Amino acid sequence: MKFQLVSNFKPTGDQPQAIKKLAENLTSGAKNQVLLGVTGSGKTFTMSNLIYKSQRPALIISPNKTLAIQLYQEFKEFFPHNAVHYFVSYYDYYQPEAYIPQTDTYIEKDAKINETIDRMRHEAVQDLLSRPDSIVVASVSCIYNIGSPEEYQKVSLEIQPGQHITRKELLSSLTSLQYERNDIDFHPGTFRVRGQVIEIYLVTGKELIKIELDSDIIESISTAKDPLNPKYQILNSNYLLYPAKFWIASEDKLKIAMQNIRKELQDTLLTLKKQNKLLEAQRLEQRTNYDLEMIEETGYCHGIENYSRHMEFRSPEVPPFTLLDYFQDNFLVFLDESHLALPQLRAMSAGDKARKQSLINFGFRLPSALDNRPLTFSEFFDKTGQRIHVSATPGEFEQDLAMQEGGQEYIVEQIIRPTGLLEPAIEIRETKNQLQDLTKELKKLKAKGQRALVITLTKRLAEEIASFLSKQGLNIEWLHSEVKTLDRPGFLTRLRKGEIDALVGINLLREGLDLPEVTLIAILDADKEGFLRNETTLIQTMGRAARHQEGRAILYADKTTLSMKNAITEVDRRRKIQEEYNKEHSITPMPIIKEVLDWELEQKGKDIEAEFAGLSDPELLKKEMKTAAKNLDFERAAEIRDLIKKGKNAI
Repeated sequence: MKFQLVSNFKPTGDQPQAIKKLAENLTSGAKNQVLLGVTGSGKTFTMSNLIYKSQRPALIISPNKTLAIQLYQEFKEFFPHNAVHYFVSYYDYYQPEAYIPQTDTYIEKDAKINETIDRMRHEAVQDLLSRPDSIVVASVSCIYNIGSPEEYQKVSLEIQPGQHITRKELLSSLTSLQYERNDIDFHPGTFRVRGQVIEIYLVTGKELIKIELDSDIIESISTAKDPLNPKYQILNSNYLLYPAKFWIASEDKLKIAMQNIRKELQDTLLTLKKQNKLLEAQRLEQRTNYDLEMIEETGYCHGIENYSRHMEFRSPEVPPFTLLDYFQDNFLVFLDESHLALPQLRAMSAGDKARKQSLINFGFRLPSALDNRPLTFSEFFDKTGQRIHVSATPGEFEQDLAMQEGGQEYIVEQIIRPTGLLEPAIEIRETKNQLQDLTKELKKLKAKGQRALVITLTKRLAEEIASFLSKQGLNIEWLHSEVKTLDRPGFLTRLRKGEIDALVGINLLREGLDLPEVTLIAILDADKEGFLRNETTLIQTMGRAARHQEGRAILYADKTTLSMKNAITEVDRRRKIQEEYNKEHSITPMPIIKEVLDWELEQKGKDIEAEFAGLSDPELLKKEMKTAAKNLDFERAAEIRDLIKKGKNAI
């Protein structure tokens, strides 16, 4: 299980020296390095080469889910034979539990879990526990508590042919692992029973397990890699079945944990009553006892993570178990777009603590709920060994870390692009009639088959501008945080294919996006000094046009702010370095040619008609329909039946 880097390219431009320096520094034990790589210089390829050279598992932390998806796809291309995973928050919608004392308002936790992302999270941790050739692309939520890896493995069920186990014991074990029995709607995280045959749809959604019993003995174990069209293959070895949920404790530990929860409850009730908080005490007792009853009956309850300290037998204030704990020793950490990722990591713990403390003070949660939390900033650094901070605009913090440890040698620049492409040309235009001017520019681009990004200051403005431009005969879409995580790649793919002429957005169109067809970045209200229009943000945003030889940026502004001036100066500096390199090596700037790939999770969502496109034999379709019906997948069978009818009507 070694890392195998697959690419048609070899390191060129600044990449060879960057890879060499970073690798040497890693070997010498560098804890913190900075890769200052401009847009289009191939930072992902450099990171891939470092993983390949070191042969060490890697965690790539991204500041947003859109960029994480792109990185995940790129690493899957570079390492097709290795375990590359995507680990982000699995909520499509999330309203955390909270209490506002000023208005006596309790807000119950409300969330919609994306089951696909949940499956991918389980798949990631399971491979981390068993494969040294694992790469995980994660959002900053990876520092949040997900439970003990030791317990996750310990409660797993190991089965093998010839094993003595009764049917009742096996079904009970599956239920303890939080798999649900469902003989009709068979989906990930469920199992179904037909006499002595038990089929399990793994929570990862990647595999089916079929167990055949003969009396009280496992006669055979089979696996099928394609759950939609299962073709089982018999296993002759043992199989380890992991839990369907995190925060699961073994039965013996669960009893002790519940005793400890009850003890904490009694101590807390005594404290509240001494403070004459009788309402709070009654509320806490009622809520906690209800949760304990649920755990006792089912091994799980809504909000069980708030009791994680007891489940894991951690002392107060001891760091929680996170994705980092599932990695094997000596893993590499890449903080992509570090100027954004690090501040996010720093802020998570304090915000979580403030919200939880209010819940505790007013009897909604036990004090131990504070220990269900993200890592603090210092704990994150303690749990990670060697870190490479990657950004075109690294912050002062990470640069200071690198300088203090190894001086300028630990800040590695990657300015030269292998393609010879230059930083975009920059033009400042007044804001008067800016939308009319922008419309003209976008129509010119459309005629040439080129695309654009339009950057606004607010979500509402993004939607309104997208609506205005659409009325001018352009294909425009807006993209901001309210667009679901797994829907965002579709917008980028449609933009690259030319189905969309321009995307309008705020932050999601800023860092790291690889869109070679984009030739224009239009920044509205560029002179509104602040976080969204500071030097770093402007450099990052304008960099989205640096992947095309005609790349340019228009800044709509009525004055030139200090941030604008500094950003333009830095872009010009980088442009001159590339021009001198091109002249010295007789390089003609060439656009980046990158295949437009469909987001793999969209592929899974394609309908039956797309799945059987080009298949005209009705007998084969009938066979597929019968197979689906046999597997109790009646919805799929009905869709295939409708497709057969449609084919007959077309004749």
